[in-house]
Amino acid sequence: MKIGQDAQANPALGSSLYALFVRDMRAGRRIGGGTSLGVVFFLILITLSAFAIGPDLALLGKIAPAILWISGLLATLLGLDRLFQADHEDGSLDLLLTSGTPLELIVLVKCLAHWILTGLPLAAAAPFFGLMLDLPANELWSVALSLLAGTPALTLIGAIGAALTVSLRRGGLLFAVLILPLCVPVLIFGVAAAGAGAGSMVPFATPFLILCALTLIAIAGAPFAAALALRQTST
Repeated sequence: MKIGQDAQANPALGSSLYALFVRDMRAGRRIGGGTSLGVVFFLILITLSAFAIGPDLALLGKIAPAILWISGLLATLLGLDRLFQADHEDGSLDLLLTSGTPLELIVLVKCLAHWILTGLPLAAAAPFFGLMLDLPANELWSVALSLLAGTPALTLIGAIGAALTVSLRRGGLLFAVLILPLCVPVLIFGVAAAGAGAGSMVPFATPFLILCALTLIAIAGAPFAAALALRQTST
């Protein structure tokens, strides 16, 4: 609460955070293709899964929520290991650490920029890709809503791993080992919410609200954990 109050009371703090957000949005679109890269990677994973399972449309429609969520998880984490690495390499991270801006807010703003470029387009594209997997029409909206609610948690959890591996040149494998187990609860309730159709025994609201709670917990805790990791790795 104190951090949010400081941001409202200090216009300079708000303008610096906005400048950081705009810079990360521009850098994300310029380096690595931004939104298009994540959506294309999402589509490739879904297509490969469909080819591996075969032409059984009934089976594809039954496991489509799991395919979409696993593909969304991997696409969200694409490039997330370099969330702070570019700033570390060019010295910007040292300036951010010594600035008067709370590091927790810096982490939150960088995660927001990454989610807008990666997670939000995935949630928007998921219903269209679900049609490829013969997903029932009444489940298309539940897939989109579950990804919309769950991908911010994936981004914030990934920020912790990105902060822990920021000083490693090839920390991608270690990043995956650290982060993927932490994403399991989000994946479980995301698939449960996405697959809660008319024939499901579990109502949509139950796993969806738990998924929203996990995202809120990640918003409350992940910026502090990532900021602590950044301070430790930079000393």
